[in-house]
Amino acid sequence: MLMKILPAAKKMMEEAVSPGDTVVDATCGNGHDTKFLSELTGPAGKVYSFDIQKAAIDNARELTKGSCNIEFIHDSHARAEEYIEAPIQAAMFNLGYLPRGDKSITTEGESTIEALRQLFELLKPGGRIVIVVYHGHEKGKEERDALYEYLSGFPQEEADILEYRFINQRNNAPFILCLEKARKA
Repeated sequence: MLMKILPAAKKMMEEAVSPGDTVVDATCGNGHDTKFLSELTGPAGKVYSFDIQKAAIDNARELTKGSCNIEFIHDSHARAEEYIEAPIQAAMFNLGYLPRGDKSITTEGESTIEALRQLFELLKPGGRIVIVVYHGHEKGKEERDALYEYLSGFPQEEADILEYRFINQRNNAPFILCLEKARKA
């Protein structure tokens, strides 16, 4: 049976992340990915969790009570390098808007691409960035197009970039873009 999008995104992270790693949830949302990443990295690991909405940070804090390896950052993921010093093993994005939140506040191509640029620089060789792209709304379509333009020009010597999607689903079903940084020879 084929894996649906969110389980496939988690599987891609599980393959890349080990206990003790430093990782990023670039779009904290309600905290589900932050909690997942916290469990993957364990108490010796570190999760940086970004969101521009205080409600998202509050929801995630509530969901992850008792986790001691998470640093919540109420700021744009486009400023990641201002907060993260250590190399990272992985980063995860769930683009779009906060579920059950204000749908007028969405991720945007410009800030997402800037976050990708910064996080890729911090990424260890062999590390991954997994992006779940929701493009069923106008801003989502613009962001999808900007991501395709940016990632299509990415040198293949620097990263392998995979697209995972179902092509026969209605309503602009979400899909995954996964970057894996090249291992240096």
